[in-house]
Amino acid sequence: MLPKTRTISSYLHNHTTIFTSHTNPETHLQVRSISSLKVVWRKDRKLDQAIENDKQYKLCARVVKEVLNEPGQAIPLRYLEKRRERLRLNIKVKTFLSRNPGLFDIYYDRIKPKTEPVKFLRISDRLQQILEERNGIVMENEPLIVSKLCKLLMMSKDKVLSADKLVHVKREFGFPNDFMVNLVPKYPQYFRILGFPGEEKSFLELVSWNPEFAKSVIERRAEEESNLTGIRVRPNFYYKLPSGFFLKREMREWVRDWMELDYISPYEDVSQLDQASQEMEKRTVGVFHELLSLSIFKRIPVPILGKFSDEYRFSNAFSNVFTRHSGIFYLSLKGGIKTAVLREAYKDDEMIDCDPLLEIKDKFVELLEEGWRERKEQLQLQMEEVKKDKERMAMGNKE
Repeated sequence: MLPKTRTISSYLHNHTTIFTSHTNPETHLQVRSISSLKVVWRKDRKLDQAIENDKQYKLCARVVKEVLNEPGQAIPLRYLEKRRERLRLNIKVKTFLSRNPGLFDIYYDRIKPKTEPVKFLRISDRLQQILEERNGIVMENEPLIVSKLCKLLMMSKDKVLSADKLVHVKREFGFPNDFMVNLVPKYPQYFRILGFPGEEKSFLELVSWNPEFAKSVIERRAEEESNLTGIRVRPNFYYKLPSGFFLKREMREWVRDWMELDYISPYEDVSQLDQASQEMEKRTVGVFHELLSLSIFKRIPVPILGKFSDEYRFSNAFSNVFTRHSGIFYLSLKGGIKTAVLREAYKDDEMIDCDPLLEIKDKFVELLEEGWRERKEQLQLQMEEVKKDKERMAMGNKE
């Protein structure tokens, strides 16, 4: 259950003049076009820190993937050194290995027969065990993965998505590496592959519509609250501005009226809606909310979202949605990459709405932290030995 947040009505009623009863929200909303509404971007240090917290994990995951993709899942150390730029590794491989013990084993082997043995790298036994456990976690959560894949297709304009694009976003949603080859064919009642996987013009098509999958996170939340309280709860977005963030009066009034518009499910057919209408803005925000909710980190780089602009009917300036609705989203610029973050999924820099597939990451991070502790203990022992040597030398000089 997500924590209670300050509602949009309480925020806006405390900070703006309330409309009189004769004011028509729909008429008022047409006074300014959506594109003319500007909100100044502000840094959210806590959400930026959430992204920073995963930086080391993602770097280690990239290096592990590079080794696993090699024949025999082993690579000469000097070959890996040459790939540092592509891996965005700004330190030498030897330094990286010393800082992250426990991920790899180093051994000697020949690159070619009759050549001198050189250092090779392969994943450690402890990491191999985690990778095997990963398969079990994926199998256990296969229904969740299938529902996510169906939902991505159900939100799309033609219920068809490029297979290449889906493979490109597999890590964002927690799909296994081989999902197009081994998972999709197991569910012919839901999926049909058009073309051949691996080709540029292959697509994944939705075969049948599952009404249970067509309920968004927001609709399910309203349904749960209605069942709990016995009072019909209207589906709507959580809206909470970060501390110290304020909207100008005109924007507060616009947001207040926009929030009063009926929620439009991302699974509804909106082919008749005007792209520039308030209703389409409501639906677009709903699609982004659902996509971020389905992602395992509750955040997705904007360039990745942009790859699906046509399929999900995003406008050319779609990224402005994230600053225009700053109480729902945060647009991070951390690392020089625009990343859309779902605010309600985080408390400070910690994610509170965790995806079950994150168990894989948690186990990987545990291994990293175990290695860091071991390295810290070794460094402390070395420092103590150096200190003792200095004391012995000092005693010898006195004698």
